[in-house]
Amino acid sequence: MELDNEHLRPSYTANSFLRTTIHFVVKLRIMLAYLTIAALTQVLAEDYSTRSGIRVWVDPDTPKDRQSFTSSRGEKWELTMSDEFNTPGRSFKPGSDHIWTSIEKPDGVNAALQVYSHNMTTTACDKDGTCYFVIITDEAKIKLTTWNTFQKPPGLQTKAFYYRSGMVQTWNKFCYQGGMLEVRALLPGALSKKSGNPDVAGGDSNRVKNIAYYPLWCGAWLLGNLGRAIFSASTNRMWPYSYNECNENVLNASYQRISACNSKPGYGLNPNQGRGAGEIDIFEGAGTEISSSIQIAPGMPVDFRRFDDDNGCVYLQQCPRGVNNVGVPASMYKVRGHLSWYQGLRYGANDYCAPDPKQKQSLSSIKASVQGGIEKDKCDFSTCPASLDVYGDLGKKDDGSGENWGINSKGTCFAFQNPYAGTFCCNPGNVYKRCPQQGLDEYPGDFRYKYQMDAISANWHLHVGIYRKYHIYQVEWITGKTGYVRWMLAGKPFFEIPAKALTDPPQDAAKSNPRKIMVEEPLYIIFNVALSSTWGAIPPNPGQPCRGNGTSATNSRVCDEFPMRMKIDYVRLYQDTSKNSSMTITCDPPTHPTKKWIEGHLKEYEDAENKMIAVSGKAFCEKDDDCSVAQDVSRVRTGVCYKKRCKCVTGSWTGPRCSSVQSMNGDDDLSIDTKNSFGPPFLVGLFLTILIGAATFGSVYYSFITAKKMEESMNKRNEAKAATDQPRMGKEDRTDFGNAH
Repeated sequence: MELDNEHLRPSYTANSFLRTTIHFVVKLRIMLAYLTIAALTQVLAEDYSTRSGIRVWVDPDTPKDRQSFTSSRGEKWELTMSDEFNTPGRSFKPGSDHIWTSIEKPDGVNAALQVYSHNMTTTACDKDGTCYFVIITDEAKIKLTTWNTFQKPPGLQTKAFYYRSGMVQTWNKFCYQGGMLEVRALLPGALSKKSGNPDVAGGDSNRVKNIAYYPLWCGAWLLGNLGRAIFSASTNRMWPYSYNECNENVLNASYQRISACNSKPGYGLNPNQGRGAGEIDIFEGAGTEISSSIQIAPGMPVDFRRFDDDNGCVYLQQCPRGVNNVGVPASMYKVRGHLSWYQGLRYGANDYCAPDPKQKQSLSSIKASVQGGIEKDKCDFSTCPASLDVYGDLGKKDDGSGENWGINSKGTCFAFQNPYAGTFCCNPGNVYKRCPQQGLDEYPGDFRYKYQMDAISANWHLHVGIYRKYHIYQVEWITGKTGYVRWMLAGKPFFEIPAKALTDPPQDAAKSNPRKIMVEEPLYIIFNVALSSTWGAIPPNPGQPCRGNGTSATNSRVCDEFPMRMKIDYVRLYQDTSKNSSMTITCDPPTHPTKKWIEGHLKEYEDAENKMIAVSGKAFCEKDDDCSVAQDVSRVRTGVCYKKRCKCVTGSWTGPRCSSVQSMNGDDDLSIDTKNSFGPPFLVGLFLTILIGAATFGSVYYSFITAKKMEESMNKRNEAKAATDQPRMGKEDRTDFGNAH
C-alpha cells in the first residue's frame, strides 16, 4: 500500500535536519582537533602525563626507594629519567632504541686506535642476576679509507685499526639541563690470575700502580646537543663554547659559530645568544687515574695560564721552575700583577683507597704555607694542598664530614689539578704560531678559526676495587651564576667547580680574560671505550697489533684478556621538578633551541651508517597505561605495552610512551614535539579539549531541541489539515494498518 507522503514529511524533515547538524558537529570537532594539535605543535611546553602516572623517561624497574634524591644543598629532587638495562640483548642501532644510539664509525680524535661498531654494544645479564649495558672491546684488524683534512693535499687516506669497540649516545633523543646524574659502572682491566697483574694481590683498597694492565680509555660524559661526538663538522667552532658575550677585544666573533654578536642567526635560534657544545666529563680515563672535568671555550689567554702551558714535561712534574704548577713559585706569578687560572676550585678524597701516612696533611700547616707564598720549584705534600692547586678552596666541606677542601687529612687517594689544561684549536693550515704547523693550505676566510679551549679538570688516583666491583659515579650540575658542577663517588664529593670560577675570572687592566658562563646547553649522555697511543693508558704495542712481535710476556698476557668489557648497571637522573625550576629534559628547550639548526645542517651530524632516525614508543613498560596519554587529554588509547615495551597505535602520537604530539612544522617536516620543563603547566590543550566538548554538547542539544519543535509544529499543522480534508469512508473502505501484511 502506498502511504500518504504528507503524513510522513514532518518526521522525515526533522531527522534530516538532525543528521545534517550532527555531520556539521563532527566536522567542527575534526576542525577543532586539528586546531588543538596545531596549537600544541607550536607552543607545547611539556609532554602529557601517562595514564599510569609513570614519567616519560623513567624505567619501571627502578626500585621504589630510588625515586628521589637529596642534593648537596639539601633540596629534594625527583627521578625524571632512568635505564636499568634489565632486558638482555637490546640493539642500539639507529632507530632501534628510544634513548640510546650506537655508532658505526672510526674514532678520528686523540690518535685513536679503534673503530666503533654497533655490534660491540648491547645488554646482558650475569649468572648472579645482575643485568647491565656493556661495551665490548676486542682485537681486530680493520683497514678503512676515510677523508683526512689534515693531510696535504686533503683527501682519502687508508688507515689500519687494530681494535673494535663501542660508543652509544642519547644525542638528539634525550638531553637535560641541570640535575644529578648517577651511573653505576664497572671498569675493565686485565685482572685474572693468568694476567699476572701484581696490583690484585693487595686487595681492593690497594692503589693501582701497574698501568700496563689497564689499556682502555673509558668514558661517561655529557656534550651539548649542537655538537655530535666524533662528527667533527658539527663540532668545529662549536666545541666546547660556553660564552655569551659580544666583545671583539676578547674573541673574534667568527671563531664562535653561533655568536652573541649575531642578531639574526636563523634556524630558530635566539638572537644575540652565544651558543656552543660545552662538555662535562663524569669520568674519563683508566690506568692509574681517572679525570673529571668540564671543557669550555674561549679559554684563558697565555698570561693567565701556567708558564709554558703546552710543555709535556708537566705530566712527570719535571719541568723548569714555574712550569710544574700554576702559581708556584709565588714570586714568578706575582710579577703578572693579577691572579692566574680558575679560582676557588674544590677538591676531595677517594676514601676507598688505603691510607698512606706519608700523604696525611694538616690544615694549619698547609694554609700557612700557601698564605706565605710557596717558593719551591714544584708542589709537594708538605707545602701545597693535596690538590696541587694553590688557588683552591680550603674551607669546610658541606657534607658533614668535618673535613676541609684540598686537605688530605686521612692520607687516602686525593683529587688533584690535572696537568692537562686544554688545547689550542685551529683550522687546518692555520699559520698562527700556536697552531700545529703541518704545511697545509690555509682554509678559506669564512672557515678560519683559532681559539683556546680550557679543561678545568681533576685527576684522582684509583684503587684496585674500581676494576673489580661496581662503583657509583655522580655529577650534580646546576646552571646559572650561582650554579656549580660537583662530582661524587657514592655520595662523597671529590671535585667541585663553582660558577663564579667561570663568570668572574682574574682580570688584567684590559679585561682581556673571557668571562664564560656555567655550562647551560642541553647536554646528552655518551658512553664509550677507546684506545690511543698518546694517552696515559695505552694498549701493548700501540699502532700495531696487540701482541706486536710476541717477545713481551706481559704484553701477551694482557692481550689474552681481550675481549674486555665496560659494564653499566644503571643510569638515573634526578631533577628539581618544582614550579619555578629551570631544569629541563629536552634537546630543544626554548631557552636553547637546537632542532631547526640540526635539521638545517643535518649532513654535519650523520652519515650513511649513522642516520638520525626518529623512534616512536619503545620505552619499557608493565601495562598498557604506561604507554598511553592520560584520559583527561584523550579517551583514545595512544599506545600499548607489547613485550614490555611501548608501541604507539595512532599516527598522531609518539614519544617513548606515546604521549607526545607528532606534528608537521612550518616546513612540512615531520617531527616529534617532546619539550619538557618543570615550570607552570601549559593549558592550551586542556582549554581546547573543553571547547570541543562544549561545542559538541551545545550543538547536539540545540539540534534535538530544534528538531523537536519542528516536529511538534508540523504535527499540529497536519492534524488540523486532516480534520478538514479527511474523506468519508465506509466499513468496506477502511484499512486496518495494525494487521496489514
